[in-house]
Amino acid sequence: MRLPRSTGAMSGSLVVLLGLWGALIAFVGPYFNYSFGSNGAWHYTTDRLVLDILPGALAVAAGGVLLSARTRRAGVFGAWLGVLAGAWLVVGPAMSLTWEHAAGPIGRPLGGSTRQMLELVGYFYGLGALIIALVAFAAGRFASRPAILDQPAPVAPVVAATPVAAAPGQVNPTPSAPAYAPRTRRFALRRRPGGGVSSARGGRSGEIPATRNDGGDAATD
Repeated sequence: MRLPRSTGAMSGSLVVLLGLWGALIAFVGPYFNYSFGSNGAWHYTTDRLVLDILPGALAVAAGGVLLSARTRRAGVFGAWLGVLAGAWLVVGPAMSLTWEHAAGPIGRPLGGSTRQMLELVGYFYGLGALIIALVAFAAGRFASRPAILDQPAPVAPVVAATPVAAAPGQVNPTPSAPAYAPRTRRFALRRRPGGGVSSARGGRSGEIPATRNDGGDAATD
């Protein structure tokens, strides 16, 4: 059983874009003063690999699976990959405290309190929650959409009717001839007592004069 390719197209496309954002924002964010730690672009650290690049790449893979999924099993698998990527982004900053003792997961967020809040939401918490919501929506669509048969429905074979042989001593039945109603005569002739012949047509009667032949018999024209 196959599903339409459009089932996970919208959610998959958005998850791919969000995954690219999560994997690259730590390197391009400094261009518009949206960064952690240092404000230098393309600054690589192990923390950024573990907390940004890997979950972002996993989200891109999940979105690609949702885009190409044609079965419920593939769609649900892509959704679970997306849930894992989103959860990684949400809990990653807290888990990083087990090995990192700096002021932030990949350094201290720069700027004032509002800017720091936006950086934490855009890098980790809000990004991960949005990915989870999208893949959950996609999983629901894969579970509810009607499936398409891989093969056309079988067509019942047409069996030709065969004549039934009559039993010995019996005659094969033949179709009865259609019954026709007898035609009514439009002209009715009757002999009148005076020797004439009257004719009736359409409810009106007229008298036809009688003539005699050489034998003395009456004849009608």
